[in-house]
Amino acid sequence: MATLIHPDILMSKKHEKTPKPHITVRGAVEEDIPAMVDLIRHYVDEGILLARTLDEMIELLPGFFVAVTDEGKLVGCAALEIYSPKLAELRSVAVAPEAQGMGVGSLLVEACVARAHEHHIFEVMAITSQDAFFKRCGFDYTLSGVKRALFLQTRDHYTDH
Repeated sequence: MATLIHPDILMSKKHEKTPKPHITVRGAVEEDIPAMVDLIRHYVDEGILLARTLDEMIELLPGFFVAVTDEGKLVGCAALEIYSPKLAELRSVAVAPEAQGMGVGSLLVEACVARAHEHHIFEVMAITSQDAFFKRCGFDYTLSGVKRALFLQTRDHYTDH
């Protein structure tokens, strides 16, 4: 005869997990820019993201989404830059280290993709070193058919001039 034990009884105090904060994704506003710059800078310093100038951040602001906790702390950002009805790019996807693994990045990507759908964009691209994450979000390496995206750098380093 089996004994059923309620899951709450099985979890001792030392094994309890800290509850995940509630995350809200919303359109970014100008007041979010300093926190977004700080968040992105963390990944720029690690060589994961490209630096964004203040002018770029202001220009991209209408396409930016932010993820915030109930306490109002910004823990993630991402932008959708629309180039044409055919193509948009997912840019500056960043999640605070303490919020990683909580679905924040996926929520931000979903918001950007939803905006692409609203604008009837045919394709959304992501240039990334985080292939596995974007594949989990539904992205793939190839374009439709046998096409591939190829790039040519015209200089050794990116600068804003």
